[in-house]
Amino acid sequence: MLPMPSPRRFAWPLLPWILAAAACTDAPAPAGLECDNDALSTCLVPTQTEEYYVDQSLRYFDTLDASADRESAPTYSELVARWEWPPWLLLTGYGRDLTIAIDAGVLIGIPDTTVPVRECRAFDVQPFGRCRVSFDYEGRPCPIFEEFTFNDRGEMTFIEAWSDLPGLSPAEDPADPWAERDGVHRLSTRIPGLGNATGRIDPVGEAMTKAAATDPEVADFAARTQDFWGTWTEAYEAAGDDLFERGCGW
Repeated sequence: MLPMPSPRRFAWPLLPWILAAAACTDAPAPAGLECDNDALSTCLVPTQTEEYYVDQSLRYFDTLDASADRESAPTYSELVARWEWPPWLLLTGYGRDLTIAIDAGVLIGIPDTTVPVRECRAFDVQPFGRCRVSFDYEGRPCPIFEEFTFNDRGEMTFIEAWSDLPGLSPAEDPADPWAERDGVHRLSTRIPGLGNATGRIDPVGEAMTKAAATDPEVADFAARTQDFWGTWTEAYEAAGDDLFERGCGW
């Protein structure tokens, strides 16, 4: 989850800085199966150790934690994307440089944000990294469930986040805290291209267009990649002043 503060208090003052920084800048497939260019993420099998996926997941939260080592960061793919389900703002990162710039800008605007509670695990099906964490925002907790998809190089290609609260988390069954069972509502396993060796997608390609024709959420994702700031602004304006109250359960 991108730890943005109450929108009316901080988001707009940060926007010019973020824009300037950015300008400068499902079952697994059988081992050995070659995943084609438009494959889904579930075609891939782990190429790294469990410790690697856990470490990369933890490093992601270091980038959003003011108390963490500023040199600690995950290995992003060039076209990494971040999707945060409502009440958050959907596509909140697209491309390595923009995602890094946005997160650096947020920490400048909210210097006391930390992620003191973290539990991350590795899985043998995508998403290979999954975490249950709690952000600390001005002394108030914000529980988040976050998942990380990786390519064969061990690069993070897709980040997906939910509020870890009843009715907002990806798994309807409270007995499935790590979203392992059928019926989990996630986007990462439905996006063509995340399952090729590099995990690089083509948002306007034939496979994405075909998937979008029958999946409105894939269609929404693809459209937002073509107008990141325009769609982010619309989501921000629609979020309302009670975004964090709803998203964090305050």
